[in-house]
Amino acid sequence: MQIHPKDRGRLVDAAMGRIPCDLLIHNVKLFNVFTWETYEAEVGIVDGFIACVSSDPDGEGGRFEIEARERYDGRGQFLIPGFIDSHLHIESSMMTPAHMAEAVLPMGTTTLITDPHEVANVGGVEAVAYMLAASEDLPMRFYVLTPSCVPSAPGLENAGASFGAAEVERLMAHPRVLGVAELMDYPGVLSNSSRMRAIMGACEKRGGFMQGHAPFLSGRDLNAYLAAGVRSDHETRTGREAREKLRLGMNVDMRESSMSMNVEAIVPAVLDFRSLTNLSLCTDDLEPEDILTTGHVSRVAASAVRCGMSPEQAVVCGTLNAAREIGITNLGAVAPGFAADLQIVPELACPRPSAVFAAGRCVAEDGRLTLAIEPRSFPQEKVNTVRLRHPGVEDLKIRAEGDAARVRVVRYATPKGTTTEFGVERLPVLNGCLNLGGDPDLKFVAVLNRHGLNTRFVGVVRGFGTQRGAYGATVSHDCHNLVVVYDTPEDALVVIEALIECGGGKVAALDGRVIARLELPIYGLISRLPAAELARDIADVKATLRNKLGLDVPNPLMRIVSLALPVIPKAKFSDLGLVDVLQQRIVPLFVE
Repeated sequence: MQIHPKDRGRLVDAAMGRIPCDLLIHNVKLFNVFTWETYEAEVGIVDGFIACVSSDPDGEGGRFEIEARERYDGRGQFLIPGFIDSHLHIESSMMTPAHMAEAVLPMGTTTLITDPHEVANVGGVEAVAYMLAASEDLPMRFYVLTPSCVPSAPGLENAGASFGAAEVERLMAHPRVLGVAELMDYPGVLSNSSRMRAIMGACEKRGGFMQGHAPFLSGRDLNAYLAAGVRSDHETRTGREAREKLRLGMNVDMRESSMSMNVEAIVPAVLDFRSLTNLSLCTDDLEPEDILTTGHVSRVAASAVRCGMSPEQAVVCGTLNAAREIGITNLGAVAPGFAADLQIVPELACPRPSAVFAAGRCVAEDGRLTLAIEPRSFPQEKVNTVRLRHPGVEDLKIRAEGDAARVRVVRYATPKGTTTEFGVERLPVLNGCLNLGGDPDLKFVAVLNRHGLNTRFVGVVRGFGTQRGAYGATVSHDCHNLVVVYDTPEDALVVIEALIECGGGKVAALDGRVIARLELPIYGLISRLPAAELARDIADVKATLRNKLGLDVPNPLMRIVSLALPVIPKAKFSDLGLVDVLQQRIVPLFVE
């Protein structure tokens, strides 16, 4: 696939000197992502594409004059391609596409490969259409992969929609949809389930890219997953995984998100490989505060350098490798015929750009946008998607018989991680209901379907981290049902009522009143606020979770989002019950 200029003949004429370029970027040191050389160069741009590069790295007189209507002085800094995020969910930033563009363009990211399966699980095809419309005509490239797993685990959870081959085919007709997004149902892929074969077949028929999701997949299973046509994985968490996947030709999207930071594990393990052409950089789920303070793809690149990767390798991983992964042949490099998505950086090791160009326009300088993105509104942004029957206190209790009961409890494997497992504990029964026995490390968890089905389940978690009160959210990957963790059903009810009223978000309650609220009224996932304002609100909620509820983990806001994600090992909750992720089945709460 290529990005096509409106008139390629004008690029030829400009390169030949018959017409002037629109813009000349001069006085820069070009880092060449093809040859890994750095040398002085001038770059001529026409209609948003690079027409010519004038340089003489071998000292043989190869420079030529480039005439241009405008000139931009790079002040002797490095010129590199704009960064490409090879896998993310814009919804996880809690920003609209327009506000996302405002936040990441000044950080040097000019292309996003986004999977809108968060909104798709709430609003179906219409929600994906919203993301496409809301990202249209923005000053950066938004490419979309149609969600492949809505819901993420059929039969184990209920979401707000269900995607099959028909939905995939319909969405892939859009010119900015490149393929199918992370194929989380890897058991279905490995078993050749009819649903997954149909979805993947619809993608293959259009020559689309198939993105993977393969945590801890290895050996025969990994071989089969790749043989099915899957080409990438962003869930690589260990060096051993990275080595095996790269050896098998898989594209590893090395992740540094607000929840999962895998660079430190991957980079040292792969530095002995002479070629890393299949290693790209991604952010997956990154919050506004992290973007504004530590960067976007630039954050991942800088982290890779700190872990031992050369600055040049990190730049290549964040640009050319990502473009090749998704099959766009004229993106991710500074060369004739390539899209003029560029950045000028003072240093390669920690690339914070002094100037960013998107389609040949200077869109940001010194961390600030140089153009205004006009606000737009869409009908979908005004719909309250929390369609939930108001529960009562009794709905949030677990009925039990006798004086005590043996119960399956979901336990966190580590205090600050997201991996969970099952344990069995004997808990007291008081007045016909399960009791936590005064153990501050135990909490109730309720998952309530908020898409109109009114299914719900209540279980028990150990090690979540809250010491008191209730914390709930409609951001719950990937079903995005309403999840609340609590001591008492009364506080849980306060949280639920507040989330219904505001159309979704994240709410904390203590002693019968709301003490923190982050409103996300667009599909219960996205705010209407720009990054800086949203970051301040998020910081306030995080402080309350730590100081009032005792949730002392690196990111208390995100702690709740994976409790109901039945594709991440090993034990999860859903609105249908307890999920054994490895066995992909519902298991009973009570143990005989």
